[in-house]
Amino acid sequence: MSLDLAERLAAALDEFDARADLRVAVLTGAAGTFCAGMDLKGFARGELPLIPGRGFGGLVERPPDKPLIAAVEGYALGGGFELALACDLIVACETADFGLPEVRRGLTANAGGLLRLHRRIPYNRAMELVLTGRMLPATEAFELGLISRITPEGSALATAVELAETIASNAPLAVTTSKRVIRESVDWPQPEMFQRQLPLIAPIRASKDAQEGARAFAEKRTPIWTGS
Repeated sequence: MSLDLAERLAAALDEFDARADLRVAVLTGAAGTFCAGMDLKGFARGELPLIPGRGFGGLVERPPDKPLIAAVEGYALGGGFELALACDLIVACETADFGLPEVRRGLTANAGGLLRLHRRIPYNRAMELVLTGRMLPATEAFELGLISRITPEGSALATAVELAETIASNAPLAVTTSKRVIRESVDWPQPEMFQRQLPLIAPIRASKDAQEGARAFAEKRTPIWTGS
């Protein structure tokens, strides 16, 4: 991940959220690897791939409002793993490897690894991975529930696109609001949970899409969503 790439990724995500015709995005790598972390040559020149307000890769501190899927082949290490953790779903090939090796280099996983991993997999397993810096094979990540789909090598992107198409066929307002409630409710006090979600979900119940969904079900046809 270079500074130039981080700037371009941040711009792409801003466009993604702004355009009504885009509903789901897929983030993937190139040349058989998702992302092996920070560009060390750029770091040697004094460049950090950090965008103010968005963090590493232009993503980790402020993911898009709409669903984002990571399609992982090869390595997702350090900041690369943290990019995947910033996504809502992860699809990975069976030979992919994840890891937060920062402690082996005298560093800490500051781009979300320490904040997100223990919320995605059991606490003790997350702590072990962080403190040892060991690799996490995709097969083990799938067993832990970190990965949504595991695929043969070379097909992670195709599977992620299929998953994105399924999500994109649903009502866009309902999808983005569902994502928001799930993400924001992690630290809501239990007695307040239902009251806190009410102002978020009430507009969805009153939306034209909700009426269209009911009509389409009754008429046994595919709904036509307007996002309103």
